[in-house]
Amino acid sequence: MTQVWLPPSEYYATLPKQAASGGVLFRDTEGRVLLVEPNYGSETWEIPGGGLDNDSESPWKAARREVNEELGLDVVPGRLLVVDWVPPQPDGRPALENHVFDGGVLDEAQMASLRLVDPELKRWKFCTRAESGGILKPHLARRVTECLDALNTGRTPYLENGFDPVALETS
Repeated sequence: MTQVWLPPSEYYATLPKQAASGGVLFRDTEGRVLLVEPNYGSETWEIPGGGLDNDSESPWKAARREVNEELGLDVVPGRLLVVDWVPPQPDGRPALENHVFDGGVLDEAQMASLRLVDPELKRWKFCTRAESGGILKPHLARRVTECLDALNTGRTPYLENGFDPVALETS
């Protein structure tokens, strides 16, 4: 039997579609995490960041752009802390690959300069790990916990909907 190969453009059109995002995990000197409350959707909080604007924007660049657009902070995100793949949602959202980068510890001047630039946000606040678990969606709370652990361990976990799939398979 002869193998028939599709032209590249036709082959690429058959591949799955998914979205990607970049977020930044900031902390204060007490180790609390910076969260933002959006004006859209359900009553939940998030970390600063958002989706890629176009096919040529990387998650790292999107994270930097979104933080500047949302909070007026022009910071260079640090190392990748976690990648978290979220499956397609019943409301039609495609699969989403989330990349969270280290924003470091904000100093007093940076915290004083925080402002809500983007009207899509209601407010921001710093939360302890326990407090953030109470106001984040469960998968995002798990992601933030993994980010905080990554800061201590130096590893960069891969997650699926906030869970380590390898740990789930081996437990």
